[in-house]
Amino acid sequence: MSAPAPTKPAPVDEISTLRVVPARHPWRWVATAIVAVLLAMAINALITNPAWDWPTVGEFVVNASILEAVRLTVVLTLLGVGLGFVLGTVLALMRISHSPLLQAVSWTYIWIFRSVPLILQLLFWYNLAILYNEIRFGVPFGPSFFGVGTMELIPPVAAAALGLALHQAAYSAEIVRSGFLSVDSGQLEAAAALGIPRTRQVWRIILPQAMRTIIPTAGNEVVGMVKGTSVVYIMALPELFYQVQVVYTRNGRVIPLLLVATFWYLVLTTVLTVVQYYVERYYARGSARALPPTPLQRVRRTVTEVRARAQRRREQSELLSGGAR
Repeated sequence: MSAPAPTKPAPVDEISTLRVVPARHPWRWVATAIVAVLLAMAINALITNPAWDWPTVGEFVVNASILEAVRLTVVLTLLGVGLGFVLGTVLALMRISHSPLLQAVSWTYIWIFRSVPLILQLLFWYNLAILYNEIRFGVPFGPSFFGVGTMELIPPVAAAALGLALHQAAYSAEIVRSGFLSVDSGQLEAAAALGIPRTRQVWRIILPQAMRTIIPTAGNEVVGMVKGTSVVYIMALPELFYQVQVVYTRNGRVIPLLLVATFWYLVLTTVLTVVQYYVERYYARGSARALPPTPLQRVRRTVTEVRARAQRRREQSELLSGGAR
């Protein structure tokens, strides 16, 4: 039996008149329609249900007391995250050091502060004056020179920031340590062989590479800290959640005031998410040939692709109409 004769390629003119049919995705369209209907129902419920009381939301979202509470929430977040990551970095360096004492102290700190709930730690620092009515300064195990009242030295805001920072340091230490361990040890050996000082190795070699691992998890911790500041309501500090409770206890508008708190938490976490994206993009310079596109660049690329597809469709339709003639 002889082999079939090879078919001749179609002429160029016939190929140009072929109609390109895109692939069909019926279930994709069905899923899109279902999601669109559910989204429209949710938006309609938000707009038409009078229980949401949107005029009250608009009235209190820029209220002076609410804005002051947002400011306190931001201050507590910055203090908790800033001090927490500074102390966490020190604990991480202690954990990976060659000193058994430093390793043991770091491990014990992380074990205790990760085991005790945050609300208990805040209550402890808030009631520290019960244990130590006065904090004295002087020679260790020797005479003291002067003393300061605990309530004067650690007021409620400082106690809240201290509790948040010490709690955050335990988690930050593990985040920073994981980033340090993600760097190939061969790079440190090469740097040591070149005679680069240990401090310069940490700041110029280890840390820039470790930040690519640290930043995503650290971003989650910062967002969690924004919401975690609501726990300080037990100390009667007028942060966002506590102030919202005070207002709706007075006027009885529970749902609108909860929406006000939701709005500001969304604003704060959105700002932090944008900042995290650009920090990640900055530290991605050494690992990628091309940096990830910014949101504006993605929009421009999408618009360009849509225009290009529309142009190709016009050219195909003109080609088909010309072939038909």
